[in-house]
Amino acid sequence: MGIKKFSARYSYDASYMSHVVDHSTSAGLRLLALPLYGQFRGPEKALGIWAGAVVASTMEGDCGPCVQLVVDMALEAGVPAGQIELCLQGRAAEAGQMGLGFRFAQAAIADLPELEALRHEIEKGFGPEAVIAASFAASSGRVYPVLKRGLDYGHTCSRVSIENRMIEVAHQT
Repeated sequence: MGIKKFSARYSYDASYMSHVVDHSTSAGLRLLALPLYGQFRGPEKALGIWAGAVVASTMEGDCGPCVQLVVDMALEAGVPAGQIELCLQGRAAEAGQMGLGFRFAQAAIADLPELEALRHEIEKGFGPEAVIAASFAASSGRVYPVLKRGLDYGHTCSRVSIENRMIEVAHQT
């Protein structure tokens, strides 16, 4: 999908992508290949695991438009809005499958002691491919917010819209 189509589809300001492509073909090709890594979702039955991990990772990067984008993608993929909202509000333990992925990403990013137990829970319930997808998501969600800040296109996360309702986002510590 081209940058303009992507931008229009998600009502997302992709001007930083155009900036990269306009100034370096080599960098642009690498940027356009990133979704191949970050959008690996693993088994269909574990979609919420992937979504939780990518939302947590993107929130950790602290970019409002990027969080909105991954929330929109999760909704589009069929992740329940209620689970997304709970994670955004800092209540991931109540958010079922998505909350499990969200907590996994937080633990992987911060190298928390509960990472091993969360990894085991995901693998036991959904298989090793779900752990791979969650790990990819936990590492890739941070790329875009950091890249955008580095290029002076970043914004701070404060509120996200889910089904036309504004949700206050709990800032991660």
